[in-house]
Amino acid sequence: MNQTASPTQSQAPRKILVLGATSGIAEATCRIWASQGASLFLVARNAEKLDAVAADLRTRGASYVDTAVADLDDTDQHPTLLAHAINSLTGLDVAFLAHGILGDQTRAEQDFNTAAQILHTNFMAPVSLLTWLANFCVQRRAGTLAVISSVAGDRGRKSNYLYGSSKAGLSAFLGGLRNRVDREGVTILSIKPGPVKTAMTAGMKGSEKFANVDSVAKSIVSAIEAKKDTLYVPFQWQPIMFVIRNIPERIFKKLNL
Repeated sequence: MNQTASPTQSQAPRKILVLGATSGIAEATCRIWASQGASLFLVARNAEKLDAVAADLRTRGASYVDTAVADLDDTDQHPTLLAHAINSLTGLDVAFLAHGILGDQTRAEQDFNTAAQILHTNFMAPVSLLTWLANFCVQRRAGTLAVISSVAGDRGRKSNYLYGSSKAGLSAFLGGLRNRVDREGVTILSIKPGPVKTAMTAGMKGSEKFANVDSVAKSIVSAIEAKKDTLYVPFQWQPIMFVIRNIPERIFKKLNL
């Protein structure tokens, strides 16, 4: 028995697929995995940024890093892309899905095509990826699929109901998928962050008060290791959203949220 190995090191997933790897949360989470010596396969759309992230993770201790440049909105390419990633990793312990957009709520209120793009990126594309990955994991009776949804999906608000509805759909899908595959040895983790300080949110009002991305990443890694079903992060969003979900509609519709 190795007396020197820490609990985190002994439980660290070894073969990890990261979809949307250049997002702020994904980058911070991958830095932790790299320090644990994980093997990583990174997928993102921006080749230059993807190369920079991969190089950084190699210097931080990742035992293996491979990449693929892909537009994850293109669902037709998902089967080939995912099979290639798993072949490159020679297996799969964790798939981390961090693909998504905030979108333009004001424009989406007036233009269906804008609304449809938000729904496609945040819901339809993840459903395509997760269907393939879940079936792969069920065949092996092992694996964890960790997916970033959002607290915004817990109740529709006028300020972001397109984004919120896409995440609500994703959360419902994850709940049903979990119900289907848990008995097959597969873990589905629904990650529900509140606002996090990243490049995507830098221009938002009050962003200086948003959660620290490194703290969020640590919580995600811990939740994956613990095989949790749902993670509200930071933790205080769980009671906050419980209250918001239970405000009577006659009152809620008059609130400026």
